[in-house]
Amino acid sequence: MKITGYKTYVVPPRWLFLKIETDEGIAGWGEPVVEGKAHTVETAVGEMMDALMGKNPLNIEDHWQVMYRGGFYRGGPILMSAIAGIDQALWDIKGKYHQAPVHQLLGGACRESMRVYSWVGGDRPVDVGLAALEKKQAGFTAVKMNATEELQFIDSYAKIDQLLERVSAIREAAGPDFGIGVDFHGRVHKPMAKVLAKELEPYNLMFIEEPVLPENNEALRDIALHSSTPIATGERMFSRWDFKTLLSQGYVDIIQPDLSHAGGITECRKIFAMAEAYDVAVAPHCPLGPIALAACLQVDAGAYNAFIQEQSLGIHYNQGNDLLDYLRDPSVFRYRDGYVGIPQGPGLGLDIHEEYVLEMAQQGHRWRNPVWRHRDGSVAEW
Repeated sequence: MKITGYKTYVVPPRWLFLKIETDEGIAGWGEPVVEGKAHTVETAVGEMMDALMGKNPLNIEDHWQVMYRGGFYRGGPILMSAIAGIDQALWDIKGKYHQAPVHQLLGGACRESMRVYSWVGGDRPVDVGLAALEKKQAGFTAVKMNATEELQFIDSYAKIDQLLERVSAIREAAGPDFGIGVDFHGRVHKPMAKVLAKELEPYNLMFIEEPVLPENNEALRDIALHSSTPIATGERMFSRWDFKTLLSQGYVDIIQPDLSHAGGITECRKIFAMAEAYDVAVAPHCPLGPIALAACLQVDAGAYNAFIQEQSLGIHYNQGNDLLDYLRDPSVFRYRDGYVGIPQGPGLGLDIHEEYVLEMAQQGHRWRNPVWRHRDGSVAEW
């Protein structure tokens, strides 16, 4: 079998899909994208596919190593996201070739379903108590919310009080056993992160996420000393080499690699295994489309330390199109009692509605994240 071609589709709300074709009529789908840089990643995919044309798609490890090591410059969000989507598509082909779901090719499943959480609020979170109750009534057992709007290095304690009111509203509405993740989103600098972590401790959170930017991960030590709440990070880390120091330092409790950003199934499976050796849990990042979610679930299925999965159904970014719109059979993601079943079809287990993909690719998108500024006019972290 040989790779004969590929096609990319920029589709709303903010996704990029990839289809790789073979001479035996088996095609695989991947989702290589960086939110806000879809066209940049699309170009990188085209450059990397040059080395794969005419090759056997089943030799995934070799293709991954060529894509990663074949370029003098490597790593980072763009290149690793391009690799990720190609890798997903190659695993989809391999599973279809062997008529087995990807998780069976990775050693089989150690779970039948995966706990998932849903988003409440938006970039400027309000009314999250009622939204969390609605998610609970819909069957979810956990939610995540953005912590705050923009914060200066040293900022008003009024903003902290507002966050505590929102978290308290969720706890009161959804009950003591409901999971709450609070995403600092890298908006918080070390001085305020310590304060926030300490003040949030009484609410028994599931985790605080990305309390500081990943380039400041050394600050996790001080934050961990101020709070017993589990610390999660990793959505902006892109390879096992990025995670190596984080894990060895011992101040993170949950890692969140993104299977569309961190080298795909091949790389993230290795990252998950590294984390297990350090007794660290995994909650993969995935505010993206159905292909990315399917890839996550295929790896989650066989990862003992994977404990909850992000997914984008109803997320505030999904304007106009949502997670299930591009599938012929949306029931492949069987949501029930806060869990979703592991797709059991061959490959990633999806039947992509290709005609709809083509239609929406004509519309495309130019999604960009907002640029925020502080009151003094300086740019703020989003």
